Amino acid sequence: MHRSIPSAARVLTIAVLASVVAVGCSKKVKETPPAQTEVNTAPTQTYTAPVAGAYTPADLDTDPCLRTRVIYFDLDQDMLKPEFQAAISCHAKYLRDRPSARLRLEGNADERGSREYNMGLGERRGNAVSSALQASGGSAGQLTVVSYGEERPVCTESNEGCWSKNRRVELIYTDK
Repeated sequence: MHRSIPSAARVLTIAVLASVVAVGCSKKVKETPPAQTEVNTAPTQTYTAPVAGAYTPADLDTDPCLRTRVIYFDLDQDMLKPEFQAAISCHAKYLRDRPSARLRLEGNADERGSREYNMGLGERRGNAVSSALQASGGSAGQLTVVSYGEERPVCTESNEGCWSKNRRVELIYTDK
């Protein structure tokens, strides 16, 4: 049996932790002044330069923080571990920088517990990640939570090492 923390306190705790680590995961890009060009009076297409430091889809594969796409949980828990706060902050920044991006949060559980319990636990875990992303500036409209419970294990042995790999939320970008 586990202790239950009121959801408002849980969201507040997640928001505080996320804001503390948000600075540590921001992408640093050196700004360079724009090159001088001749004035052209011919009609041109409007081009909006990317904001300095904004994430691009290529960063999903190259940025170490964004490559963290699995959030692990303790047994019967749906609270984020502190070691995943930096990754949450990076993904929230990516969502802010890319308003058209969409992220599916797939909640999973290990094989212990009933099917119904594990489906609910997977959903609570997905919602915990969603709340943390939103607390760090991600938009609820960009997030979808799906629970697979115990149905999609990444490890099938019956031991703690294996079970710990199955207690997770996977972050799947459906639109980048």
